[in-house]
Amino acid sequence: MAIEIDEGNLKQGLLGLVITLVEIIQDALRHQAVRRMEGGSLTEAEMERLGEALIELDSAVAQIKEEMGLVETVKNIRGGLDGVVNELIDDFINPQKLFAAADRERLN
Repeated sequence: MAIEIDEGNLKQGLLGLVITLVEIIQDALRHQAVRRMEGGSLTEAEMERLGEALIELDSAVAQIKEEMGLVETVKNIRGGLDGVVNELIDDFINPQKLFAAADRERLN
């Protein structure tokens, strides 16, 4: 029995994942930039260059998503990843809930 793979969907999904990872890195860069600005470790010129670079990156990623028809794909991947991250954070913050679920699973 041969497995049929739709090459178009595979490429679309892989490119969507790559763009999603770029967006996540963008978010981290933006967060770090804000921390550095608030911490006073950047000059006025550095803040301006950093802001311009982040805006250019946002524009480039948005253009790629639009041109490649990835807007919905990236949105769906981000939504799934956000759900996983939220669940992990919840488990970390509320370990008793995690242990209770493990106990219920063990008893079944």
